[in-house]
Amino acid sequence: ALTLRGGNKISIQHEEGYRNPTEVKMSQIVLPCHANHCGELSVGQLLKWMDSTACLSAERHAGCSCITASVDDIHFEHTIGVGKVVNIIAKVNRAFTSSMEVGILVTCEDLYTDRQWKVCHAFATFVARRTEAGKVRDNNQNIDTKPFDQNRFNIPCVRLLCTGTLHFFVLSSGECQEYQDAVPAERTRVESVELVLPPHANHQVSTFGGQIMAWMENVATIAACRLCNAHPTLRSIDMFHFRGPSHIGDRLVLKAIVNNAFKHSMEVGVCAEAYQGGEPLRHINSAFMTFEVLDSDRKARTLPRIRPEPVDGKRRYQEAIARKKIRLDRKYIISCKQTEVPLSVPWDPSNQMYLSYNNVSALKLMDTRNNWVLTSEKNKVRLYTLEENHMLCFKVEMHVSVPAEQTFHLLSDLRRRKEWDQHYEECEVIIQADEEDTLYRVATPSVSKGGKGKDFILLASRRKPCDARDPYLIALRSVTLPTHPPTEDYTRGEVLCAGFTIWEESSIVTKITYYNQATPGVLPYISTDIAGLSSGFYSAFSACSHFLEANKDSLAALPPSAL
Repeated sequence: ALTLRGGNKISIQHEEGYRNPTEVKMSQIVLPCHANHCGELSVGQLLKWMDSTACLSAERHAGCSCITASVDDIHFEHTIGVGKVVNIIAKVNRAFTSSMEVGILVTCEDLYTDRQWKVCHAFATFVARRTEAGKVRDNNQNIDTKPFDQNRFNIPCVRLLCTGTLHFFVLSSGECQEYQDAVPAERTRVESVELVLPPHANHQVSTFGGQIMAWMENVATIAACRLCNAHPTLRSIDMFHFRGPSHIGDRLVLKAIVNNAFKHSMEVGVCAEAYQGGEPLRHINSAFMTFEVLDSDRKARTLPRIRPEPVDGKRRYQEAIARKKIRLDRKYIISCKQTEVPLSVPWDPSNQMYLSYNNVSALKLMDTRNNWVLTSEKNKVRLYTLEENHMLCFKVEMHVSVPAEQTFHLLSDLRRRKEWDQHYEECEVIIQADEEDTLYRVATPSVSKGGKGKDFILLASRRKPCDARDPYLIALRSVTLPTHPPTEDYTRGEVLCAGFTIWEESSIVTKITYYNQATPGVLPYISTDIAGLSSGFYSAFSACSHFLEANKDSLAALPPSAL
């Protein structure tokens, strides 16, 4: 087990006595010659080590020479200082006919304190080279996977499906937004040439893939610097896609430009092309890298917006938004081990008080967090996100001209939510436990054409304020009931923590905040909003505002005892 900062541990050995036969380990101590100007390990050098380790793992499985086809899903969580030890583990996750996916885990070790922590992970695809007989060895054999490796074994196919959705999201992403004081994208353009020499070759006498990736990371960093006028930190790499080989004597032309800048991050597109003598340029590789700029407290700074170039620049701008959405899906859907402990808990009258208390407490805790990031705003409806402990939370905030108590009663009855929320297709009361707790079954439509919808069994706990300093609360979470098992018509979804806080700001003005701790069952409905591809949240909560305005008079006519 690896001890993380803060005392947490991660396991890198699944089972005593078991070792994946394709597993390869590499350990390197970081010397000054490996470091950048900040005294931290250069990402380019780390990519070289990762590529070498992954290649050895692929060749151990294939029994022949392998070449790098792509390296994907690299997420850098920490930097590595001089004097630290880098430990890299690579193993084949799944093999296909002539290609295989290799999972790579990088950890850092402090030799003086005996601590270790995760730095990044990545997935590389390798292709087996032809044998002397001119045939590709049949690689379509089962990897020796234990039960704990099955999630790794299945994910590569899902990742391929997710990658193919880029075109759909580009078509639905709308026009480029115009910002004042935006930086012209042309200012960030970088072009550099490298001559491939013998030290840059691998054991197959072609240009080392890790070296190409290092050169690409270098020009991408320069492009990011030109946007922010500061030293950026590389956070993730979407894909290094090798489209053709390069050889000794090639001139590699490396080009980079900032495709889009979001509030706290930017995407840089980079490509490598090769030529010899008077030959036309050959496309060798392309990648998309996400950078942040950190302040003195190691928090992400707000970045200037980008003004894209006409035609191709606008296309790259839109594609960057689409990739942001796909990254979100990969991070919080594909990477989730959905076969582990379920989020829902059993409900029965004996534990009602306990579950109700925990339901409300979880919502109160989410309401106290103060490090929310404003993602988008439209007509005073604000969408915030918060990433913490590998969980994504979001909240929507708005004001309405409806008294707080009337707002509370209108939103408390989930059966009426379908009047303003298109995601609520059906809603029925299962059990009315008491005045404060109700169990509902909610059915939602499919987010994909022809797919099955989802249904949820929700415990809704509502609380009135104890005094004027407290809000009204409507807390939601999933529970299980033996009388309502999953059915073939719907996929059972789960809600970990969601609900409304309703604050009375005056006798006629109320602030409403909706919270949700996103789960794999919920995220598909809101990921396009969080990625900036749509403003569905605005439409839903504008409809909510109209619903409250239209129905406030009907509640006002009722006596207080009826509310």
